[in-house]
Amino acid sequence: MHDNTQETYSVLMAVYKKEDPVFFRQSIESMMNQTLPFSDFVLVCDGPLTRELNSVIQWAQEKLGERLQCIRLKENRGLGNALRAGIPRCRCSVIARMDSDDISRPDRCEKQFRILEKDGYSIVSGTLQEFAETPGDLQRFRILPRTPEEIRDYAKKRNPFNHPCVMYRREAVLKAGNYQDFPGFEDYCLWVRMLINGAEGYNIQEPVLDMRTGNGMYSRRGGLSYLRWLLRFQRFLLDKKFITKGRYIKNCVVRTMVSIVPGGLRETFYELFLRGKK
Repeated sequence: MHDNTQETYSVLMAVYKKEDPVFFRQSIESMMNQTLPFSDFVLVCDGPLTRELNSVIQWAQEKLGERLQCIRLKENRGLGNALRAGIPRCRCSVIARMDSDDISRPDRCEKQFRILEKDGYSIVSGTLQEFAETPGDLQRFRILPRTPEEIRDYAKKRNPFNHPCVMYRREAVLKAGNYQDFPGFEDYCLWVRMLINGAEGYNIQEPVLDMRTGNGMYSRRGGLSYLRWLLRFQRFLLDKKFITKGRYIKNCVVRTMVSIVPGGLRETFYELFLRGKK
């Protein structure tokens, strides 16, 4: 048993009206069932919610009491803005991010917290396993580089951390300027600014979270609006001198090709080239 009076970590989650209330409850329950309990749970409601979602929040409030802080934003302004509002409200110096439709494995936060405590990293993420209907049904994993050096190099090409299962130090996030409004790239943009600031990260190689691939996950990574933000983000990497001109051109060409193909083909591309099997 762990001493609940000792500060451990805060959970940070954002929810908006289109989320499935059943998945939302499962997600919260997966954090309640962690082997290392959290100290507080910050839930940011990104705009008005449905009655069903509000009833899940009421259930969580009854279960968690003062440990749950519910922040209600008047309008839906996107994930970056919602998380930006939530970070300063987290009471602990360590924060575990959680999405409102995924499922954390029971020992996820304990594993991450122990590594943060022992090795002094600013960001610890881990492998996630994608699923469609039930966890494990796709046998598809997003495995990322393990060490700080490998992570920094990988970040020049692709997102180096799995945002749905990241744990980080609040001060390092705030020092880098917190989340910014960068649709589709809110987390990646933050990681790069943290890495430029000297933050170091680590990725656990075993699965720590099961992530739903439904709800248009791959279709959202295409279209003109996404492409505009993608190219703007690559320009940001170049302007920050995080990547070379050659890498900038290569990234723009490859990512543009992936974003303009139909969603079904894009999912196949991700499965074949960007996801691992175990």
